[in-house]
Amino acid sequence: MPSREPLSAPRTATEDRPGPQLLELAAACGVATRFTDWQGEETAVSRSTIEAVLTAMGLDVSGPEAVDDSLQEVRLRPWRRTLPPVVVAREGRAHQVPVHVPHGDPVELLVELEGGGWAGLRQVDRWVDPVRVDGRLTGRATFELPDDLPLGWHVLRARTPSGDADCPVVVTPDVLDLPEALQRGRSWGYQVQLYSVRSSRSWGVGDLADLAEVASWAAGQGAGWVLVNPLAAASPVAPMEPSPYLPTTRRFVNPLYLRVEDVREVAYLPPAERAAVEALAAGCRPANTDPGEIDRDAAWAAKREALEVVFRHGRTPAREAAFRRYVAEEDPGLSAFATWCALAERYGTTAADWPEEVSTPERAAASGALDALAGRVEFHRWLQWQCDEQLRTAQDLATAPGTGPGIVHDLAVGVHPDGADVWSLGDALAHGVTVGAPPDAFNQQGQDWSQPPWRPDRLAEQAYAPFRDMVRTILRHAGGVRVDHVLGLFRLWCIPAGAPASEGTYVRLDHEALIGILALEAQRAGAVVVGEDLGTVEPWVREYLAERGVLGSAVLWFEYDGASPRPPEDYRELAMATVTVHDLPPTAGYLAQEHVALRDRLGLLTRPVEEERRRDRAEQDRILGLVRERGLLAAGAGEQDTVEALHRYLALAPSLMLGVSLVDAVGDRRTQNQPGTSLEHPNWKMPLTGPDGRVVLLDDLPADARARSLARAVQEAVHGGASA
Repeated sequence: MPSREPLSAPRTATEDRPGPQLLELAAACGVATRFTDWQGEETAVSRSTIEAVLTAMGLDVSGPEAVDDSLQEVRLRPWRRTLPPVVVAREGRAHQVPVHVPHGDPVELLVELEGGGWAGLRQVDRWVDPVRVDGRLTGRATFELPDDLPLGWHVLRARTPSGDADCPVVVTPDVLDLPEALQRGRSWGYQVQLYSVRSSRSWGVGDLADLAEVASWAAGQGAGWVLVNPLAAASPVAPMEPSPYLPTTRRFVNPLYLRVEDVREVAYLPPAERAAVEALAAGCRPANTDPGEIDRDAAWAAKREALEVVFRHGRTPAREAAFRRYVAEEDPGLSAFATWCALAERYGTTAADWPEEVSTPERAAASGALDALAGRVEFHRWLQWQCDEQLRTAQDLATAPGTGPGIVHDLAVGVHPDGADVWSLGDALAHGVTVGAPPDAFNQQGQDWSQPPWRPDRLAEQAYAPFRDMVRTILRHAGGVRVDHVLGLFRLWCIPAGAPASEGTYVRLDHEALIGILALEAQRAGAVVVGEDLGTVEPWVREYLAERGVLGSAVLWFEYDGASPRPPEDYRELAMATVTVHDLPPTAGYLAQEHVALRDRLGLLTRPVEEERRRDRAEQDRILGLVRERGLLAAGAGEQDTVEALHRYLALAPSLMLGVSLVDAVGDRRTQNQPGTSLEHPNWKMPLTGPDGRVVLLDDLPADARARSLARAVQEAVHGGASA
């Protein structure tokens, strides 16, 4: 395990200190000028970092006068609008709304309810001095939303002598309700990297039919859910990005995960076309038993060719109508994504290198340049429809036994800097800065994830529609969502382009709005929300998440109270507890210190490997000693018994969700992802293998004695009974 020894944080040079006006502008925009590092020390942010972040937010800070002008512009923004761009309120709570009109003008406010009907607002007796805006004296009236508005997306309408205005009103759950299955008690499930889990019918990579099989098998073991890696789309052009946490969009699905034979129209193909599809599948299947790296590009080339055959065959009128309904539900975002895919196929994935006429969605639509690509745009829309249908099937199978929420999707923290979202969402994402993490005990130089952050101001001006649409699409056929780095809904560590990760600063987002909208969409979908809240966390954040009904995360090896491992009885109830995560080796490999050996081979250690092994062994022994004290592990126990004992120990926690990695069920040892590496390690390319290094297929799971034994152990520990 990485060192917990204190590290020295960089200090700001005197000559790079920001002036008072720049500090005031930063504060007005939610840009931190000082922050407390992981050691509890307060650190000042450099002037150059603050300027770079504010520039990325569209502000001119090129000199003192420009800073003054930008500060004045930020101060006057709300006064230039009759209504805020959006109002986000909590159910059952009154919420005040500022309204700006020419000084002395009357104003009337009404809420048009999403489900029909109207509600009036009461004006609050609160005097605010008028402000001169663009030569006109502007006043502020304060109104109060009634506390009995129903959940949903409503419209606030203002009527004034000088004109009408409106804005969305979002009423969110005060506390997100747990799905019915979790209200009945604790539930356990499997953590699965889908691309790695193949069957004899796969095309060299795990797919949505395999997900349905995993979910059905898991339910048969007593599991209530399957947490799957982000399924978000990568580029349709080779080389395909292997990391599921660096997608081109977070909203739509990678069609690589389609099972071609499960597309309904395949059954109606003429014999020659059907034979062509079967030949393409047969060419991919030998890869299913290859323990080497997964070849996404080969699998996608074959699937794309086969899917194009099916697409050209056409649809019945009923199927065409279903397709059009799907497009209408997901547009305009779906068509924007499909357009980017078509353009990427023609010009490559870097939009900065595209012709000027297609460099933005607006220019592409106005230029007529897309006419020649209409067929490809339609193909990529159709692929997403097929993904949607196969996801629905997987969720239906996962929830049929009634044991839990079914499929839980993983939401990555951001997107590829040259991806579809960057092209289609425009200035909702900031340019010139990237998201990462500050230095901590585990990453001494900090982390740069190369992903553009949300622009808080533009996101609010768009009424959080890009965020809402993303969450809503992910939850269409899901029982839950895990939000990677949920802290990013509170603040993001933003790093100026070209600067080291340590030279960033925090930018605050409106967490009340983002968490509220997430909770609203989850409640409507009947889904659970799990926030990955590991790492450097402000003390109040976990309390806030629990208050809103969002589960946290607890990882056995990371749960410490000071210098001592935290007893499982002290874990949070509102949490998903796991022994391991995808950034660590499977438990068998962790016990064998595979993570130390791997980091040593890759030159990632900061201490001699012998010392690292001693420290790691001491930390493992502290936890294993507690497991033995509970009578769960005998002296001299073997690897499998130890893995099962650790899961029984974890089950002593009151946490509502207990996760079991599928790699632990089959005795895999290889690390799926080694943080701090790119090409040095085959991240996200490892197929599921057993202790002997041979591939484990889904076909093998029902008879796998090791998997059945671990499932029995967990089922008995959680529910006190044997699995089915």
